[in-house]
Amino acid sequence: MSRTIALRGVEPVDWSNLFSANRLGSRAHSKRNMLPGHRSEFQRDFDRVVFSSAFRRLQSKTQVVPLPDNDFVHTRLTHSLEASCVGRSLGRIVGKRIIESDPSPFEEIGVTASDFESVVAAACLAHDIGNPPFGHSGEDAISEYFRSPEAAGFLDGLSDKQVADLQNFEGNAAGFRLLTHTSASQSRINFGLGLTFATLGAFTKYPRESLPNLRRGDNASEKKFGFFQTEKATFAQVAADLGLIKKDVAETQAWFRHPLAFLVEAADDICYSIIDLEDGYKSGKVPFDTTQDLLVNLLGSDFSLTDSVYGMILDRRDKIGYLRAKAVNELTWQAADLAVEKMPEMLAAGFDRSLSSLLPCQETLAEISKISVIEIYKAKEIIEIESAGFEVLAGLLDAFLNAIFTPDSRRYKMLKQLIPDKFLAEGRQLFDDKYTSIMNIVELVAGMTDTFAIDMYRKIKGISLPRY
Repeated sequence: MSRTIALRGVEPVDWSNLFSANRLGSRAHSKRNMLPGHRSEFQRDFDRVVFSSAFRRLQSKTQVVPLPDNDFVHTRLTHSLEASCVGRSLGRIVGKRIIESDPSPFEEIGVTASDFESVVAAACLAHDIGNPPFGHSGEDAISEYFRSPEAAGFLDGLSDKQVADLQNFEGNAAGFRLLTHTSASQSRINFGLGLTFATLGAFTKYPRESLPNLRRGDNASEKKFGFFQTEKATFAQVAADLGLIKKDVAETQAWFRHPLAFLVEAADDICYSIIDLEDGYKSGKVPFDTTQDLLVNLLGSDFSLTDSVYGMILDRRDKIGYLRAKAVNELTWQAADLAVEKMPEMLAAGFDRSLSSLLPCQETLAEISKISVIEIYKAKEIIEIESAGFEVLAGLLDAFLNAIFTPDSRRYKMLKQLIPDKFLAEGRQLFDDKYTSIMNIVELVAGMTDTFAIDMYRKIKGISLPRY
């Protein structure tokens, strides 16, 4: 059971703080962007994510099927775009209902339903931006490398929390780093993409550091961690500005979620559950009848296979696409209803469950998850590629870490030349802090696309050579 209960004597968080348009390093923003007819600060967040190189690289990062040989299955980029669409709808519906129930607080701060949808859409768009190559197995590969004997020397002198960051590498924390961190000699302008605090708060589904492990019961915000030690002070600044409620847990920095983070999580859950199943069908791993039945179950008794539109569709892929669209719409409305119902508890730190786990169709979602694991995630060809990913990521980390920490080796001197300037300190030297130097190399490798990582590994290992 979840241990989270409403905190006695704690004031609920205030919407005026939760919609903070402040940005790192900037106390003021141009008023012209707040005028009618101009982009809001939160719409600018969305655009900044779209135009970032880290977002573009998601095009060649695994969602479910690594290195797909066709364009029928999703990448991290298409998944993120679709999640942002669902998030925009969720934000709009929830925002409209909350404002209609009590408009006065929102009139005072000038927040509309459009601002709800903009914050959630921007956070959804960025939610996977820190994921390494090869999907979640890439996180495991990085973690396992830092638990291996080869990495032991690099960890000497680090704190327990710094070691935990590396040995339990987390894509969500890497995402927060990308959004808020500017590398190397540019550290004087350490603002990342310069997103508003509202969007950064909604992005952070796990507002805590890596240690101690707070994983307790069903508490959704405690399943993972959301920032590395390098960004610990940054998140504390964001949390203070937003007025997030701090958790009373010894020896750790942890907060209750921004309420809109629940909507971001729901949009992600809805998309990957349903669309991974669709990809499983398209790739031939899940039969048509199974896929059809599961999607129909999500729609409930109001839908029948004798639906006139469905009956007119002849192509089976189009049939599944039609059911997928209806299922996404149905779950979006259900999640919105639940979010509005639970919002008073979210504001008072009395709710910490994923919305998808409480939906009426959660048993069917669990069945979809089970089938996805067996038929898709553990398919032989996927396991083969992901296993190769362990070798690739470990090999790259080991090579580049040795390149910066073994300056007298001729081999590693050459490898160091392949490291971009922004991942090294001024003068292409090590940082004064060993942990920062390691984190920059991890950022370098985790930021690679699947194909680039493989190509780089082959070249530095002499498996393939560049041609001129």
